[in-house]
Amino acid sequence: MKYILVTGGVISGIGKGIIASSIGTILKSCGLRVTAIKIDPYINIDAGTFSPYEHGEVFVLNDGGEVDLDLGNYERFLDISLYKDNNITTGKIYQHVINKERHGDYLGKTVQVVPHITDAVQEWVMNQAKVPVDDDKKEPQICLGGTIGDIEGMPFVEAFRQFQFKAKRENFCNIHVSLVPQPNATGEQKTKPTQNSVRALRGLGLSPDLIVCRSAKPIEMAVKEKISMFCHVEPEQVIFIHDVSSTYRVPILLEEQGIIKYFKQRLNLPIDDQPSDLLMKWKKMACRYERLLKVCSIALVGKYTKLSDCYASVFKALEHSALAINYKLDLMYIDSTELEHSMEAENSVKYHQAWHKLCKADGILVPGGFGIRGTEGKLQAISWARTKKKPFLGVCLGMQLAVVEFARNCLNWKDANSTEFDPDTKNPVVIDMPEHNPGDMGGTMRLGKRRTVFKTENSVLRKLYGDEMFVEERHRHRYEVNPELTHCFEEKGLKFVGHDIEGNRMEIIELENHPYFVGVQFHPEFSSRPMKPSPPYLGLLLAATGTLNAYLQRGCKLSP
Repeated sequence: MKYILVTGGVISGIGKGIIASSIGTILKSCGLRVTAIKIDPYINIDAGTFSPYEHGEVFVLNDGGEVDLDLGNYERFLDISLYKDNNITTGKIYQHVINKERHGDYLGKTVQVVPHITDAVQEWVMNQAKVPVDDDKKEPQICLGGTIGDIEGMPFVEAFRQFQFKAKRENFCNIHVSLVPQPNATGEQKTKPTQNSVRALRGLGLSPDLIVCRSAKPIEMAVKEKISMFCHVEPEQVIFIHDVSSTYRVPILLEEQGIIKYFKQRLNLPIDDQPSDLLMKWKKMACRYERLLKVCSIALVGKYTKLSDCYASVFKALEHSALAINYKLDLMYIDSTELEHSMEAENSVKYHQAWHKLCKADGILVPGGFGIRGTEGKLQAISWARTKKKPFLGVCLGMQLAVVEFARNCLNWKDANSTEFDPDTKNPVVIDMPEHNPGDMGGTMRLGKRRTVFKTENSVLRKLYGDEMFVEERHRHRYEVNPELTHCFEEKGLKFVGHDIEGNRMEIIELENHPYFVGVQFHPEFSSRPMKPSPPYLGLLLAATGTLNAYLQRGCKLSP
């Protein structure tokens, strides 16, 4: 097993996840089996209870793990399926060690950060690195891992300082991602932050084998030579990644700077110097992305719109689908609170700007979420999509609110609501699931990959999924459509075309006599891949560009 540790310096959010994923993509293109582990130093057991404004979206895995969004990058780039234990947190490690101490495994010894916590980290990494993540179920050959240098991350840094000797030099490589800022005042690219960052890392006992320098613009050769000299590495060990038009370009930038040859020598890898067809596909995809001319605009109506990372997987799923049909995606984030009537009195400019965006969009997407804030604005957007026959996709809460909107405006149940927002409503069209305990918040939802069965052949989504009898997608919800009321909706044209295996839980809605009005209880964005777009999202883009019927008539084959 070869281990590649990716550390970050200067600032967070520098792109460690994308760079680690890109390195994994290159190694996978050379025929190696790659897995990935993300280390987060927070004390939370997992990411499940975070607000999206803390660390971005909560990514959900097949096994129900609620994890950091970087694992989403790993899955998309490497086309693998990871597990909850591929995301290590301080909380998980300490809980593991404390449980062992309570069990008496330490035989009366004083339990300390060194060696017990650091040993637990190393043991966890070695065990998880062996778990197959590809469809062929073979043990990985390369394990990519990422951590950072915050004060609470010190036990992890110390664990890897020890681990580099345990694994041996030929099996362990450290990549340090740093920032090369360029102040507007001088326009000069500054290397001092990188020098200080590398010096700090060396002081902790880890020496970088590769220094990946992030910058806004391409870095000059003189800067590369300066970093090489002051950071005690060869010039070929300094890699530049400037801001690019799409993340698909990052693996290509790395490959062009000789990273395959370096890894082959440094880790003694049994590979050729040239990548295989996989990286050629990435090159073609990156070139195609940059040449797109036609634009499709989608309005994303949510309440976490100030930070794009809050909807990272949704954005990627839309981008994958747009690229598949040769369109450039114009994603317009609309804060749902700004569509509400109360906003017109409070700030009429914001209100009218939000509605202007919604009205000019080719399609409307209402993603998942929790809490009552902004729900009335989402209901307004759904009503607009339904009445104006705009292509619409509702995901999780978006589907539930589509049911609420239909109940209020088509069934005339004016107080229809979800019990999440109004526990005393006379028409509870969305209810909490009895088996999911509302006491503890963490890990108590209906999570992970579950089967959805189509109950009719006359379904747009069934056709988009290749006319399969069932699909398996990832879930993350605590509330569901009330199964006792579904017949009322079906009589008026809102069809529940998919349900769970037992037939009790409503999973997919489709509205009759509408170009594309679809709601799904699951989160299809989590399984979207650059070369395998998610069918519900693809359907939205096809409908928004007016090509859905032609696509269905071709037997769900994309035009060349």
